[in-house]
Amino acid sequence: GLSIFSNDTLLYIPGSKFSYTSYGWNLVSAVIEGASKRPFIDFMTENVFKPLDMSHTIADYNDSIIDHRTSFYMYGKDSSIINAIYVDNSYKWAGGGFLSTTEDLIKFGNAYLKAGFYKQSTLDTMISRQRTSRGELIDYGIGWRIKKDDKGRSWFGHRGGSVGGSTQFIIYKDAELVIAILT
Repeated sequence: GLSIFSNDTLLYIPGSKFSYTSYGWNLVSAVIEGASKRPFIDFMTENVFKPLDMSHTIADYNDSIIDHRTSFYMYGKDSSIINAIYVDNSYKWAGGGFLSTTEDLIKFGNAYLKAGFYKQSTLDTMISRQRTSRGELIDYGIGWRIKKDDKGRSWFGHRGGSVGGSTQFIIYKDAELVIAILT
């Protein structure tokens, strides 16, 4: 996955501006592999999915039979619903290459509600808005968009899309509410 963008020029001087990219998570997965000396999928399975009892979360190996894998759909040119085209997400496991269920995502979100799975200092760092090198506050933490809803309630979360599917994942920490929508 790193070879896809390894020769690209930077959009900005590092730290000067923010621009989300799934490829950034390719780098994170490479760092995890290097530090743990294990494949990223194995690390995630043993250190995140198993401890959180996320038994229905798996890497999307397109060449494998995966029990209960959904079919992905998209709109055709005439607005009819058709089968989505084949997509191989193995180049970006960390940035969108897992299959999961709403129930497993709720388990993942619950780990962010209070210290236990993560240390409090880790939670605080991950869900704190970051700053540019000029001190400008951005609406992003480490892996999480950080916002307020129209009633002023703070939330953090992430959404994502792939060919034939999308996800909305929101955590209202103060209300101890986790919302996961897969479509």
